[in-house]
Amino acid sequence: MPFKSADPSVIKSITQRVLLNAWLRAVRMPDALPLLCDFHTDGSADERADMMGFDVVGSGEDARFLITQEGARLTTAYGNEHVEPRLRTNRYLDDAIGPERYAGVILSYRACLARKRPTYTIAELTDADGKDVSYERLLLPFGRGDRVDHIIGSYKAISIEGGFRLHDLMGVKAKSVPVVTMRAVIDRRFVPADRPASQDSVELI
Repeated sequence: MPFKSADPSVIKSITQRVLLNAWLRAVRMPDALPLLCDFHTDGSADERADMMGFDVVGSGEDARFLITQEGARLTTAYGNEHVEPRLRTNRYLDDAIGPERYAGVILSYRACLARKRPTYTIAELTDADGKDVSYERLLLPFGRGDRVDHIIGSYKAISIEGGFRLHDLMGVKAKSVPVVTMRAVIDRRFVPADRPASQDSVELI
């Protein structure tokens, strides 16, 4: 399934839309990436539990993603509670989640690098009790000029059936393999923050 061009309306999670708006506010030039230091959000500690931060090491197909921050709920979802907290960062994503799961997510990260725009995916899977769960991933790129140096990710697991089991939901011992149902790049033309189209903030047009 290829990545399709999209605008923010494709994102279901309200909190992920808030993060995207913060990314858009940080953009100053149409063809440049925002700096990480310009990214400001009022996200709570609870929201950070669903987020990860990465430094991009290398480029293109050889790029790797060094974890600089790992949310507590993501540790649970990937079954990594056995890893000491101090060892959950400063390791590469491919080492952290293993080759099988990495192969299923790497396209999102490479698209974020290549297109230099946020990417958004939805995958469907079931938890240990057989409940249907949607797993939504939003990746936000940061850097200088046209090189992506950092990525911030937001990951939301949602079920219309109510409560579900998060433990090992995305891990190698998960009951089901995630099936991607949407791949999108938020790459519609937008107005830089220093020339806003309205009083609300930057918006895609």
